[in-house]
Amino acid sequence: MTVQQAAGPDPYFPANGDARYRVHRYELALDYRPGPNRLSGTARINAIAGRAPLPEFQLNLGDFKIGRIRVDGRQPHYTHRGGRLRVRPAKPLRAGAAFTVEVHWSGNPKPVASPWGGLGWEELTDGALVASQPIGAPSWYPCNDRPADKASYQISITTPSAYAVVAGGRLLTRTTKASTTTWVYEQSAPTSSYLVGLSIGKYQTVLLGDPGLGGVPQHGHIPSDLLPEFSRDFARQPAMMELFQDLFGPYPFDEYAVVVTEEELDVPVEAQGLSLFGANHVDGARGSERLVAHELAHQWFGNSVSIADWRHIWLNEGFAKYAEWLWSERSGGRTAHQHAAAAHRLLSTLPQDLRLADPGRKSMFDDRLYERGGVTVHAVRCALGDIAFFRMLRGWASLHRNGTVTTATFTSHASRFTSEPLDQLFEAWVYGTRLPPMPSAETGIAV
Repeated sequence: MTVQQAAGPDPYFPANGDARYRVHRYELALDYRPGPNRLSGTARINAIAGRAPLPEFQLNLGDFKIGRIRVDGRQPHYTHRGGRLRVRPAKPLRAGAAFTVEVHWSGNPKPVASPWGGLGWEELTDGALVASQPIGAPSWYPCNDRPADKASYQISITTPSAYAVVAGGRLLTRTTKASTTTWVYEQSAPTSSYLVGLSIGKYQTVLLGDPGLGGVPQHGHIPSDLLPEFSRDFARQPAMMELFQDLFGPYPFDEYAVVVTEEELDVPVEAQGLSLFGANHVDGARGSERLVAHELAHQWFGNSVSIADWRHIWLNEGFAKYAEWLWSERSGGRTAHQHAAAAHRLLSTLPQDLRLADPGRKSMFDDRLYERGGVTVHAVRCALGDIAFFRMLRGWASLHRNGTVTTATFTSHASRFTSEPLDQLFEAWVYGTRLPPMPSAETGIAV
């Protein structure tokens, strides 16, 4: 496992996160009432100071009322403005010291404003969901909101008993008292704050496939009226899981859940061990099957192997895009090379001013990043050949499981699987902006 913390603030979101310490574990106890959209919570955060003494530190948290804060049981000085909770302990924390923060908060959760609309906690007509990428996590809990700071989570949520709660991880207990039910989930694998997924709604739960001995438990949580369409649209997900484990290595988490909300979502949302789809992604005709593959692939690429900062988002999206093409290739559809060629033709008609290795905050979710990322992965496949390429992919997922990576980490890793230098390939596809020629399916030479 590689844990490669970014050295300073995220260049795209310098107000989010604090590189001077890292979190080991979050324990969240939440109470949510859907009607008034009222959330109250207590967080116990176990953290470790960095290499320098820590006179103060920052958490990110939205517009909530703070009830109490304690650092190692003592009351600190704090300020809470503009989504930043600045905490000054009674005495500075020693370099390398373990410490515990307790935060009590309450209020009406609302999305974090961003160039891409509201992010994080979203109140639905009858329930709620969390879609935090990239900076929405503080909309509902205090966190060190940077992708490189991965921690384990235990989440306890109490809601009216009519509602089901789905979170990424393993359901430990479900306890009903009077009119409320408390759900407790454990996510033991290190998780980035934006990947902590949650959905509250009225769902029917179904088993997807038969996990058998040593298989991955897969469940769907959907409104009962969408069950017939869902049963067809997600019927091949167990086969995807089997294929991706063959191509990428063992599934990195304990189980996998998908949720379909009654409302429409612009795009599905991946979280650790969980993906969220809108009702518009369920049509009974497998019209969104490529997205089913895309979100599942993120469990390896983005969730288990995470980026050190947002400049490297192509490592998430390019590999998930390529997984769509691999599923098509292996399930009787167009080959990955045909998909790559179509993407290349599309990219050739669009502005060529995007650099995969550092697209800039405005372009980090540009469609061109997804398409060019996929074609770049295909170019690496063409250069390495299938045997070395898939060995490289499995090694990437295994070596960096539960860790964080950068573009340079990947280029160095891929270069170890060939005797031919890949410098020109990466310079053109990853660090350059002009679209290189489409690689050949046979030799990797531009044609």
